[in-house]
Amino acid sequence: MFEAPKGLDTRPTLDRVKEGIFGSLQFDIPYSDVLDLFSGSGNLGLEAASRGAKRVVCNDHDAGCAAMITDNAKVLGLDGIVSVLQLDYRDAIARLMQRNECFDIVFLDAPYYQNVAQNACELLFRGGMIKDGGVVVVEHDFKLPPHPIEGLMRVRKTKKYGICGVTMLQKEDVL
Repeated sequence: MFEAPKGLDTRPTLDRVKEGIFGSLQFDIPYSDVLDLFSGSGNLGLEAASRGAKRVVCNDHDAGCAAMITDNAKVLGLDGIVSVLQLDYRDAIARLMQRNECFDIVFLDAPYYQNVAQNACELLFRGGMIKDGGVVVVEHDFKLPPHPIEGLMRVRKTKKYGICGVTMLQKEDVL
């Protein structure tokens, strides 16, 4: 077990939700490039790194969270795989886009009620940051799922865990 931030500003992914996500992605993770855009403790990104991801970028706007992710990666021996940014999600996406970074898997565990995940999805897909066959995994209030945009992204799968939902989005196939 590693350190997690205290207080109500960070909502860690429940174990059963995490198990479901990683069960669905188990064959996609090895050798993948992963972005955990709203990292909090880094729980999802560090899990992906421990399961064989080639590279993981964790981002959280909070300095304490970013420091904690860095420390946890070192403790787990994953600091050669995990890099940490401390930026607003829009600035993180812009910086990664400037570097021409693309990802196989993106985790979005954004605040539920601010439409942040939808905005992040649109920025990622419009910016060409999702590789062919890649997936964006959005944790959300089940009643407030992200909306696919025709010609840009489509729903691959949605699963309900109590009041929490997980929707996996991928690039829309363009004919």
